Amino acid sequence: MAMSKTVRAQLSVLMFFQFFGWGAWTVTMGTYLGRIGFQGIDIGNAYSTTAWAAIISPFFVGMVADRFFSAQKVLGVLHILGGVTLFLASRMQTPAAFFWVLLLHALCFMPTLALINAVSFHQMEDPSREFPGIRVLGTIGWIVAGWVIGLLRIEPTAIPLRIAAANAVLLGLFCFTLPPTPPRSAGQRVAVRDILGLDALGLMKDRAFAVFVVSSLLICIPLAFYYNFTNPFLNESGMVNAAGKMTFGQMSEIFFMLVMPFFFARLGVKWMLIIGMAAWTARYFLFAYGDNGALVWMFYLGILLHGICYDFFFVTGQIYVDQKAPPALRSSAQGFIAFVTLGVGMLIGAKVSGWVVQHHQLMDGAQAVIGHDWRRIWLVPAVMAGVVLVLFGALFNERRKGAQATTAMEARQTEGT
Repeated sequence: MAMSKTVRAQLSVLMFFQFFGWGAWTVTMGTYLGRIGFQGIDIGNAYSTTAWAAIISPFFVGMVADRFFSAQKVLGVLHILGGVTLFLASRMQTPAAFFWVLLLHALCFMPTLALINAVSFHQMEDPSREFPGIRVLGTIGWIVAGWVIGLLRIEPTAIPLRIAAANAVLLGLFCFTLPPTPPRSAGQRVAVRDILGLDALGLMKDRAFAVFVVSSLLICIPLAFYYNFTNPFLNESGMVNAAGKMTFGQMSEIFFMLVMPFFFARLGVKWMLIIGMAAWTARYFLFAYGDNGALVWMFYLGILLHGICYDFFFVTGQIYVDQKAPPALRSSAQGFIAFVTLGVGMLIGAKVSGWVVQHHQLMDGAQAVIGHDWRRIWLVPAVMAGVVLVLFGALFNERRKGAQATTAMEARQTEGT
């Protein structure tokens, strides 16, 4: 039976507010924390909470949510708890207290990214056809959040955290109205190696796949600089409505997602990945040498490159994994690459970016922070991404499978923004 209009509307609302809440607090948190006196390392630690949760959440989803409870009920409880913990985090004024309370929020939030897909797929006859039109509402929600926060000029305050907290509680209540989604693995034994996708480790015997995995891990280290510190950088540079203007990146993501089949058929996996890495390198050089005056176009171009940075590398990577893994290992392989990138890679990146930003603080005579040497800061991830690009280009070799890649891409449902 085809999905009803009512269910489609419910799932669209779910996606919109899922990513509206995430976009409301995560983009501007660095700016707020810097204003209340947090150092670069403290801000990096705060952003590392989602990486820690990305490492831990598969255990929760695999061992609890998939086996004992309906997904929509788990979603409701997690969002309500996440809203409460995020509100409490907004009241914390010391780095240690903020980190631990935000970690509780992240542990509630990160499992919901998998659960919203489980709820959606359960209601669909043909996810490859039906899901993209619903998932795009998530990206739109992120964009709307950025514009709301930016236009209200509340970036350096705790209000975005509280908006996201209220959004989470209301979304949690809404989740209890969603169609039933029974536990997928009820009665089945689930091992740790299944949850983390460790069965996919055998694929590392293939040199090309091993190079891809290591490169994916390494590229996530400079990637964290963008997510964690772009908003503080733009605000410190004097850009008005920085949060709103950063949403141009999500707009470009939608555009490049639509044109990916055209490029995939002509370039193949290797060159798509290379272009994605090159875009990261170029973005950081643009940030390093641009300014909020005559060269402000460099800032805008760096933001607009987000579509290529994300789609050409991460979405292409998901498709490459789908191609390389045997059918029985595809889910494990996707779980493994998510663990490597969103978990381990982003965790290292959060630590490194925080240290680099703090190292390049500018101090006044009273040893108070008055700014940052952003040119030197951005040159660090630029060089890091450039080195990964060169090594990947030299070591990675794959057999061109243009048609197969295009087919896989059209069927691929992406997560995140």
